[in-house]
Amino acid sequence: MNKIIIEHLSLQYADGTESLRDVSMSIVANAITVLFGPAGGGKSTLLRCLNRLNDLTEVRVASGKILLDGENILDPQTDVIALRRRVGMVFARPVVLPLTIRGNLTYGLELAGEKRKSRLDEAVEHSLKLAALWEEVRDRLDDPAIALSGGQQQRLCLARSLAQQPEVILLDEPTSGLDPISTGKVEAALQELKKEYTIVLVPHSVQQAARTSDYAAFFLQGELVEYGEGKEIFTNPKNKRTEDYVEGRFG
Repeated sequence: MNKIIIEHLSLQYADGTESLRDVSMSIVANAITVLFGPAGGGKSTLLRCLNRLNDLTEVRVASGKILLDGENILDPQTDVIALRRRVGMVFARPVVLPLTIRGNLTYGLELAGEKRKSRLDEAVEHSLKLAALWEEVRDRLDDPAIALSGGQQQRLCLARSLAQQPEVILLDEPTSGLDPISTGKVEAALQELKKEYTIVLVPHSVQQAARTSDYAAFFLQGELVEYGEGKEIFTNPKNKRTEDYVEGRFG
């Protein structure tokens, strides 16, 4: 079942840079879809379109549709704040709030009006368990979040997104600055999370794309070159450009 359907999406920035060119694809529910390819291909731009973060940049032209459960989120009438609760985002660099570990997780819920301590405590524990961080911080919830290691901070950012109970999680190179052990923990968490969430990941390497993907989309200079099941894309690509990139001939 498709959670998101993208139809003829094109986007050009105010400086004339064309970032996406007539992209059409589907994003399957409860699966990990990776967007991979060389830098400047449009992967992060597409990711930011999925929760309207591109509204914050200078965009000259944007056309096409993005249907989330059948509703076009690019419609000017869309409640963008509500959309970003449904579609959470984790960036390449962990950005923790200058609060405690607990405060990082309850801040958004309290902002949305949740005052019940039992509900807040439940959200803290549940989101930390989902992000594979609970056992490491359960006795340190009132410590400053900045005291965590880089890998722990990244999983805290993932937990912070999960505390909002989104339907979709977007991740833009979330392990690019992490060591192999922390990277493995994040990847393992994503494999568990896809049972409950739809995940769209821009990986930091072709190897990570191949390891994590249920579905994969190869982007080159704003064009969606090839899209399909991950195991097919990485072992038997149909497009020569995809094959050349996967095998390291360019990029």
